Amino acid sequence: MYRGTWLLVALPLLAAAFSVQRPAALPAPTLPPAFDESSALSVATELSGLRADRRPGSPGAASSARWLSARLAAFGLRTRSDAFTAVIPGVGRVRLENLIAEVPALPARHSEQAIVVMAHRDDVGNGPGANDNASGTAALVELARAYANPADASLRPVTPAHRIVFLSTDGGAYGGLGAERFSASPDAGDVGAVINLDAVAGRGPPRIELAGDEPLSPPGTLLRTAAARILDQTGAEPERPSALRQLVDLGFPFSLYEQAPFVARGIPALTLTTASDRPPPSFSDTVDKLDERRLGELGRAAQGLLGSLDAGLELTRGGSSSIYLGARIVRGWAVELVLIAALLPFLFAAVDLFARCRRRRIHLAPAFRSLRTRLAFWLFAGLVFQLFAVLGAWPGGAARPLAPESAAARSWPLLGLTAFGLILGASWLVARQRLLPRRAVRSEEQLAGYTATLLAVGVIGLLVVATNPFALVFVLPSLHAWIWLPQLREASPWARAGVFALGLGGPLLLLASFAGRFGLSLDAPWYISQLVSVGYVPFPAPIVFLLWLAAAGQLLALAAGRYAPYPDAAERPPRGPIRELVRTVALAARARRRPTEPARDASYG
Repeated sequence: MYRGTWLLVALPLLAAAFSVQRPAALPAPTLPPAFDESSALSVATELSGLRADRRPGSPGAASSARWLSARLAAFGLRTRSDAFTAVIPGVGRVRLENLIAEVPALPARHSEQAIVVMAHRDDVGNGPGANDNASGTAALVELARAYANPADASLRPVTPAHRIVFLSTDGGAYGGLGAERFSASPDAGDVGAVINLDAVAGRGPPRIELAGDEPLSPPGTLLRTAAARILDQTGAEPERPSALRQLVDLGFPFSLYEQAPFVARGIPALTLTTASDRPPPSFSDTVDKLDERRLGELGRAAQGLLGSLDAGLELTRGGSSSIYLGARIVRGWAVELVLIAALLPFLFAAVDLFARCRRRRIHLAPAFRSLRTRLAFWLFAGLVFQLFAVLGAWPGGAARPLAPESAAARSWPLLGLTAFGLILGASWLVARQRLLPRRAVRSEEQLAGYTATLLAVGVIGLLVVATNPFALVFVLPSLHAWIWLPQLREASPWARAGVFALGLGGPLLLLASFAGRFGLSLDAPWYISQLVSVGYVPFPAPIVFLLWLAAAGQLLALAAGRYAPYPDAAERPPRGPIRELVRTVALAARARRRPTEPARDASYG
């Protein structure tokens, strides 16, 4: 039945094949780009040299804001400030400031949409931040100059068809705080597209970043137009995240670049960069490593993209997802359909196993009670973890990604983790008393344990479908590996251990993604736990993960031969001191709540 049900996956695969589209790029602008890389390099050198420490709330941050306002004022562009405060994990509450300058649209060609060109000007203070992101700020300044003052003084100023917004954000190195602020403001209500410039003067190849804070993607037309403009300047297609990386980003939405909050709100946005999935560390981001040629190529590409968007059709806002393959895109609904269909073979096999147990009159209740005990333990662990966060044991702050090179992302709080471990250890000593094998477990009881746990894993898959179907990429390895464990009850322990380990592939894929792509290495587990602590990960995901941990624990006990069904009253061990104390307190509270019986009236009857 399991193998035959895989035939059902063929139809969604066929639908996915027919959903592949070739998005067309918007035409190139009629005027060639006039981006001056020498001037931009001089601006980047000035910003990173005179104001190397531009951490949010620092004197350098305030100085760089005044410097940028003066730069844009020289071009006749008036800037307005949007000041706000935010709590940065490991730093505390700081004042941040976005700067906004606008070029109005030509009245005769006025469009309802605005186009935003954005770059963050802050860094984490560990170095000059020449590429990340003095180079992006310099490119923004040069693009603003081109719109304010044409290269040929005899020409009239260029007036776009759309309102052009030049946005310099603060807190970009700390999870895009400034971008989140602007994307949630009324100013973003009529934004039709966002071009983010980040680390555009590195020596790496040009690259497009497109992940969002939600499982959404930018429109294919925007991506193809950006790729075409980069191709015009470099002669090569820009790099992009692979299909697997895009699927991982849809399953666990995350990005360190500032297009993410816009994409999450259905606003077409992307980032042009020369860096990888993670911007370059500030301590190695020096002026001598800036590439003037690359800065010019990406600057002209950004200027060409801005011109194409200004002269082209209006981009459609709204939530959709896709896998961008360069010249082609695969629609997100087709990918979701394939992932959901891949769930069916497991569900059919698990339900068939349940039916067989029912026909053989195998009792599943003790197995479900054992699973309930394990789930209660893991839910208690999650509750204690959040309680520690409220008490300040973990660095707290805004619900944004942490800077990978910050102390909050890499310094494990040993005291808090030790206390957390001791509490969980004591809790497990109490819970395990009902889970220890105290007699030989019959084969029917083992089968009941597998059946109950696999049904729970199936429920996990359905919960994932209800919340984010793309996250099935992390669950499907567990389903399709662990379904074979009941067949291996008589196999060697090494065989069972190997199959169980294959089921861990989904969570390990996520850990490997953070460890490798974002340079976190062994700090990846702590970093992901911090994303949960600050609230960046949406609420249902941690609960589903705790349920998965409970199911994995029971399957591990079964595979290792340490499983026992929940004991009945005659098999239960005597209560320990903790359980006896809890029972005594409960009985005393119940006695206090019981109403006293009224005295009988002697004159009655």
